[in-house]
Amino acid sequence: MKKISFILLATVILSSCVTKKEFVALQAEKQKTEKELLAVKTNLQKCLIEKEKDDAQTFALKEQVKYLKQDKKTALKQVENLTVLTQSSSDNIKSVISQLSEKDKYINGIRDAMTQKDSLNLAIKYHLTRNLTEGIQDKDIEVNVEKTVVFISISDKLLFKSGSYNVTDNAYTVLEKIAKVVNDQPEMDVMIEGHTDSTPIKRDIIQDNWDLSALRATSITRILQYKYGVQPQRLIAAGRSQYVPLVPNNSPENKAKNRRTKIIIMPRLNQFFDLLEQDAK
Repeated sequence: MKKISFILLATVILSSCVTKKEFVALQAEKQKTEKELLAVKTNLQKCLIEKEKDDAQTFALKEQVKYLKQDKKTALKQVENLTVLTQSSSDNIKSVISQLSEKDKYINGIRDAMTQKDSLNLAIKYHLTRNLTEGIQDKDIEVNVEKTVVFISISDKLLFKSGSYNVTDNAYTVLEKIAKVVNDQPEMDVMIEGHTDSTPIKRDIIQDNWDLSALRATSITRILQYKYGVQPQRLIAAGRSQYVPLVPNNSPENKAKNRRTKIIIMPRLNQFFDLLEQDAK
């Protein structure tokens, strides 16, 4: 600032006696000085901003260190509490371990029973996947095993026309393959679940999506029984309406995913519990 003031004063005093060339030089010097001052101010502002960032980071690190110190104290306190277990508590632990040891045979029996069921389910999935995917796109049919249950999810376009519970000609090819695997496992029950999207429907005997999902389930059930010989006492028909969607019903693509029939192959509970009891003895 002093340099600028000096130049301005000199310019005023000597304006009457300096040459035009000197005047232009002074003006250039003045402009250069102003640019330098602006650059200095800009750099100063950047430095202030960087300082604020550094201060904030330093504060955050201090808080983190404070938290870690407190966490360390808590951990040390917990360790101290663990080291003061009484002899009585130790005896109780030994007693529990002894009781668990006595039940090892029963636990092993359960494990063996579950292993048998898991092996059976994996075999069912293998045969279903191999047979069902021939000539069918993967996205239209899916086979999964969850715990002791095999799930087959079939897109509605393979089984039904839109808004209808009458099966298409293409459906028989899929259902025949499913029936063959089901008939090879007579100790398993089969549940057929109908699922719809959220689009309202009302026609003829169909009042809503509850009706449509239930009628679709019973249509599949009748075909498995009457055409492919699945024992009716093994079959369960269920309508789930629109209330168990795979994805939100917010687009035509998502609605198509939610319109499906699920066939669930599962062990009969009474036989499963009998198997547990036999293995436990």
